[in-house]
Amino acid sequence: MGLSSICVYCGSAMGTDPDFAVVARETGELLGAHGIRLVYGGAAVGLMGVVADAALAAGGEVIGVTPRGLWGDEVDHPGLTQLIQVGSMHERKLRMFELADAFVALPGGLGTLDELAEVATWSQLGVHRKPIVTLDVNGYWSGLHAFLRASAAAGLLKQQYLDLIVNVTDGPAGLLPALRSYVAPLAGKWIRGKPLR
Repeated sequence: MGLSSICVYCGSAMGTDPDFAVVARETGELLGAHGIRLVYGGAAVGLMGVVADAALAAGGEVIGVTPRGLWGDEVDHPGLTQLIQVGSMHERKLRMFELADAFVALPGGLGTLDELAEVATWSQLGVHRKPIVTLDVNGYWSGLHAFLRASAAAGLLKQQYLDLIVNVTDGPAGLLPALRSYVAPLAGKWIRGKPLR
């Protein structure tokens, strides 16, 4: 599949592990160097600012999507290719989804987890078949994948859906190969007689 635009979810804080920023920078550089547009949450701070700055410095195109008034002008990134303002967090997630060919989660907090879980749930329901990966940094995402395996073992998640989110553990160098080789699990028929909207 073509990868002209990748959505990156990550923290608006830097975190305590300096490798978080290193990997965010390398991810932005990778996207910029390959001419892949970065779609992200629009902030100039934290890991969000690091990945955006790196993509821009590498000559890449960067689109930020942010709800009006979420942070104020002092946090919105002033140097983006385009900053799209929407009316709510729900609209933000939908717009980022529409703009992206694939989704990558770097370390982040509840907002990052929310975005990742929603886009994975949409894939599970058959709304899309776009690649979804977590880019692990020093085991950051290992707990999430352990939770998913526990859910499958408990009969609360079909085994096939463990492949919805691929965990990339070999750094940004493994990111594009993982996205290009991604095959979404076939979604079951969740709603009888009614197509998903």
